[in-house]
Amino acid sequence: MERIRESRAGAVTSDALVPARLANTVPPGAVPATTVTTSTVSGDLIEQLRVLEEMKSAITALQARVVVAFDLAQRAEQAEAGVPASEHGQGVAAQVALARRESPNRGSRLLGFAKALVLEMPRTLAALRSGQLNEWRATLLVKETACLSVEDRCAVDEELAPDAGTFEGKGDRAIVAVAKAAAYRRDPRSVAGRAARAASERTVSLRPAPDTMTYLTALLPVAQGVAVYAALTRAADSARAIGGGVFGGNVESNGDVVVRSRGQVMADTLVERITGTPGGVSGINLDLVMTDRTLFQGDSEPARLKGYGIVPSEWGRELLALGPAGSSSPQFDSGRAVAEPQAAPAGQAAPDQEFTVWLRRLYTAPGTGELLATDSKARLFTGRLRRFVETRDDTCRTPYCDAPIRHIDHVVSWHSGGKTNLSNAAGLCEACNHTKEHPGWNTRSVHAGVHTLEITTPTGHTYQSKAPPLPGHQPSRT
Repeated sequence: MERIRESRAGAVTSDALVPARLANTVPPGAVPATTVTTSTVSGDLIEQLRVLEEMKSAITALQARVVVAFDLAQRAEQAEAGVPASEHGQGVAAQVALARRESPNRGSRLLGFAKALVLEMPRTLAALRSGQLNEWRATLLVKETACLSVEDRCAVDEELAPDAGTFEGKGDRAIVAVAKAAAYRRDPRSVAGRAARAASERTVSLRPAPDTMTYLTALLPVAQGVAVYAALTRAADSARAIGGGVFGGNVESNGDVVVRSRGQVMADTLVERITGTPGGVSGINLDLVMTDRTLFQGDSEPARLKGYGIVPSEWGRELLALGPAGSSSPQFDSGRAVAEPQAAPAGQAAPDQEFTVWLRRLYTAPGTGELLATDSKARLFTGRLRRFVETRDDTCRTPYCDAPIRHIDHVVSWHSGGKTNLSNAAGLCEACNHTKEHPGWNTRSVHAGVHTLEITTPTGHTYQSKAPPLPGHQPSRT
């Protein structure tokens, strides 16, 4: 620990990465007394990279030991405070996440990873400490042995001891294969049961992709996943047969044929069958936040789409069927507009895709971009008031947590005298909203130009979370 403190106290500059024999500069035109070959310089730099990588692994091992010690200390303090035994350890993962600047979900995994290494897999911890494993590969070993009992896990850990050369020159797949084989030899029933329980983890997730695209991912049992893929493949083959060798060619108004690849036809078919419309718009609510200049004057200030993030201004106007600046646009009456219907694919009837666009005016404070008010106010965190908070906070307000907002709750709880107003409202994910109710946690609103939360953990550490800036706001430098 002292060595780490000394390393932190002494700043490492770029000069430290240059070999000592190259530190002395040579005047222009002079001939150095000793010629240093490039291979020697490169070799020194590679050696430094190897040493730094081993230091990273050693620090990860030390972090794991610190996390386990912190967990034990927190449980002891909670026991002394009279917390029920069933609630011991609550909030530990969230504090670990904040200290490591990670999301609460990641903090839970880091806590489980540390406890498995320190308490059940000491040889894997030793391999991590010596640099034979990095954090990711140690995580793979912990994951593949999670279904085993403590005794079997320790036995697998002993079988995969670093002195047996198990990890030398092995990649991720090789390490996972060795761990799976060892786990199956110890307890084949648990491994089979783990595969059976995996079906209960089926889910669908959405995450942003570059260029206003998204990854829609479905985790399904293998039979269902293959069936879905086969159905989409058959749809693509049918489109090719109908189009005479062209994958679902669409004819535009100018007569041009837009050729779609097999993957594009499969993606379009997936959207059409789920939403029920060829264009994919089926009465769902999309919260797109943009400035009035972007909407009506063609300004280039990007917009923000709820659940995705920042999107280009031109894309936002096209989504609303307004087109570029200067083009004809629908007439708005009391905040309402009707979007233009889209062109139908070749050989199909034009679908009735007329949908309603509602404009809601949001007001911000000059200079700070603080979202102040909307067209109406409500007493509870429901309806338009809930929508207002979701627009202001965008994602969970806990630092480093990007999870979607599930709960709109009071910053200062209702039973503690907290008001039901905008300054005392915060959008949180379900896990973070439950965490702030644990003993020793405190949350309050502070005045800092924009809506700011100050979170205090049971150890007395404080973290601040500011509402994200809205489109069009340019923060000033101080």
